[in-house]
Amino acid sequence: MNAQPDRAADSGFRVAFRHFQSNWDSWEDLFQKAARFASKVGPERLISITHSEDQNDGVVTVWYWDER
Repeated sequence: MNAQPDRAADSGFRVAFRHFQSNWDSWEDLFQKAARFASKVGPERLISITHSEDQNDGVVTVWYWDER
């Protein structure tokens, strides 16, 4: 098997994230905070936005490319 170089590692970028978590704030508030941050990151660096909930504890995570 011929190993290929990891182009993402050579690009000077790394995957980063910022999460917004609360069991008091509404989903609307959590998503607004995440959306504001994602807008600052910009569409060219945004990877994804994910969310989860467990026993009324909500988490929204913004995944993006960050310079090393």
